[in-house]
Amino acid sequence: MGFLRTTGLGAAAAFLPFFASPVYAAATDMPSLVYDIGISLFVASILAIVFVRIKIPSIAAFLVCGILIGPVGVKLITQPENIETISELGFILLLFMIGMEIDLRRMLRSGKMIIVSGLLQYPLTVLFGILAAKGLAWIGLSTVGGNYDALYFGLFIAGSSTLLVIKLFQEKYELDTEPGRIALGLLVFQDFWAIIVIILQPSFAAPKIMPVLYTMLGIGLLAIVSYSLAKSLVPVVFRWLSKEPQMMLVGALGWCFAIVFIGYGFEYVGDFVFGEGSHMSVATGMSALIAGLTIATLPYSREIVAKVGIVRDFFITLFFVGLGMSVPPIDGIGVMLIAVALAFFALLSRQLIFFPLLYFTGGDQRHAEVASIRLAQISEFGLVISYLGTQYGHISGEFASAIIFAFIITALLTPALYKHAYNIHRWMAPLLQAMRFREPDEGALDTEQEYDLVLLGFHRVASSLLHDIAKNKPELLPRILVIDFNVQLHPAIRKLGAAVRYGDLSNDEILLHAGVGKAKVVVATIPDDILRGTNNKELVKVVRRINEKAIVIANAEELASAQEVYACGADYVYMGRINTARALEDIITRTMEGSLEDFRRDEEELHGRHHERAEILK
Repeated sequence: MGFLRTTGLGAAAAFLPFFASPVYAAATDMPSLVYDIGISLFVASILAIVFVRIKIPSIAAFLVCGILIGPVGVKLITQPENIETISELGFILLLFMIGMEIDLRRMLRSGKMIIVSGLLQYPLTVLFGILAAKGLAWIGLSTVGGNYDALYFGLFIAGSSTLLVIKLFQEKYELDTEPGRIALGLLVFQDFWAIIVIILQPSFAAPKIMPVLYTMLGIGLLAIVSYSLAKSLVPVVFRWLSKEPQMMLVGALGWCFAIVFIGYGFEYVGDFVFGEGSHMSVATGMSALIAGLTIATLPYSREIVAKVGIVRDFFITLFFVGLGMSVPPIDGIGVMLIAVALAFFALLSRQLIFFPLLYFTGGDQRHAEVASIRLAQISEFGLVISYLGTQYGHISGEFASAIIFAFIITALLTPALYKHAYNIHRWMAPLLQAMRFREPDEGALDTEQEYDLVLLGFHRVASSLLHDIAKNKPELLPRILVIDFNVQLHPAIRKLGAAVRYGDLSNDEILLHAGVGKAKVVVATIPDDILRGTNNKELVKVVRRINEKAIVIANAEELASAQEVYACGADYVYMGRINTARALEDIITRTMEGSLEDFRRDEEELHGRHHERAEILK
């Protein structure tokens, strides 16, 4: 138990059962570790197939698996400690991977919306949860009547699931959209807040500032050491390992655990410098997060993510199975009632706390609402915090069980909420308008102004296009109008010299009043998988109704849909995959001819180096 308290987050991932029992199934000739892992993976795979088939997140299947085969269920596991110890590796690798996915520079460039919202959202939601729990206790729900229950109620609903949210954004290729960037920014701040909570947990009864300061010092020193090694030694090592691709996984895991061990070793440094009991060690989860952050910019980071991801998924499965095994027997309906209450107030807090914060710090109505809806689930960190709460005697086993079931409830809701977030916003928009959550000003444009070029939407293609126009034909910029939802980008677009107007591309009236009807050329730059409420075919139809004489250029992602876009009235349909393939064919031809270096030199002299382009979207 001493190790658990000193290592904090990482050790907390080893979820010990609430009721210990030496043996849960008949002994076998097979080693217990192999047997227990095999049973866990077999049952988890069967349930995952069923759950995914009926569109329920696989995480819920793993939790249910743990409940079924653990002490509450049929007791197939001989030694639950086997699964719980192995699952800690999954948690460490999860934090390592999250660190590699975080771009701190991009997050800081997000401006006050992410920074201010990230700093305020967690404590405000905790306060909301405390008030909600006090209200529940007042009406007679004794399950939340303990000394710390209200506090843990707030802590649990304050965080969202990094694992579920990032996975969905990645699967839909929306991590680089505005709601994706907002969600990722808030998740990073939530994770740091959770680390602070875990540091403070042992002293909830009598909070002390010095242990917190010592731990923060340890985290700062570990970040400096990790960053220094990542900039000097690590690139050399990975350059050697890159010659043997199978060694990239070994090198990545070695780096992760090297930082974990250094962070744990700070305990002895603190004892030596400040005296015994300073607790300057860094939790294993936090160390893994720092390890991922500091090598995220290496050229090999994508390959590392791909290789570590395979191993991580194995251990993460066991992590959630072990979590399900920790559920104690349930007596009465009180546990389920508080689980439903936790899920309900978690969802409600996204509308009462998340959305207003994002809106008033500069987000537009749609993006703030969509991001809030997609963050409407409960965090894995909340499960760790609740487990530690039982170990410190802060909360009961019943309340901890309710937390696990609330996590399952919100995990089941997450895919549907993610999928229908834009439709939910469209349904709520009139109410939000009535409550004075206005859409941003469409922008003061000269109604008599005629634009040579109108760009419908602003994403990567439009960003690169505007950069090249500014470089090669700057005189054209005042004759360009951009219509896009992302108000965060509008100042940068105006600074470049183009006009910009906030607008919903699915709204015919907005396109009409924005000046599309007088444009000479209209370009739809956003692919269908990013557009919401419309698609390129519908956009072309609308533009053609508004402006019969304009040259309309649109895009298509699939070969068959190109003809459909032409049929709707497009004058030209470009396909990114084909244009890229043609450029790549030229590069390959030059390579085969032995003139690649000359080709690259000529391209860079003509267009500049890619990484030096000062685009609005990096």
